[in-house]
Amino acid sequence: MSAFVAVVNGPNLNLVGRREPEIYGRQSLAEYLDTLEYAAVDLRIFQSNHEGALIDRIQEYGNDPECVGIVLNPGALAHYSYALADAIRSVDAPVVEVHISNIHAREEFRHTSVTGAAAVGMITGLGLEGYRVAIDWLLRNR
Repeated sequence: MSAFVAVVNGPNLNLVGRREPEIYGRQSLAEYLDTLEYAAVDLRIFQSNHEGALIDRIQEYGNDPECVGIVLNPGALAHYSYALADAIRSVDAPVVEVHISNIHAREEFRHTSVTGAAAVGMITGLGLEGYRVAIDWLLRNR
């Protein structure tokens, strides 16, 4: 086994690059994540449109002793999924929440993140580059 950082993406993030490109950009999330390479760790990337699948994966990755941390973009689940927040609190690995857009500059319902409150930190509004920032932080603080 080798050390890894998990990148877990929630609903509709499989559509980045096509969905609302004025907000999320034109590059797909998969294309962007393929450009990230780290010598010290592997990246394990997972995306699901289903809350339960995300919870299962956070529990699996977050309690693996080889997991350096989890980068989580919960999508809209950030704003109402207490079950996802509980999953974040239940694992050993630190979780950094990432949002591609600035959630505080969007609709009011997006201003609060119940999952972000369970994470060690949140990166919002840096576009896809927020993923790199989160991974770099996890590697420096392991």
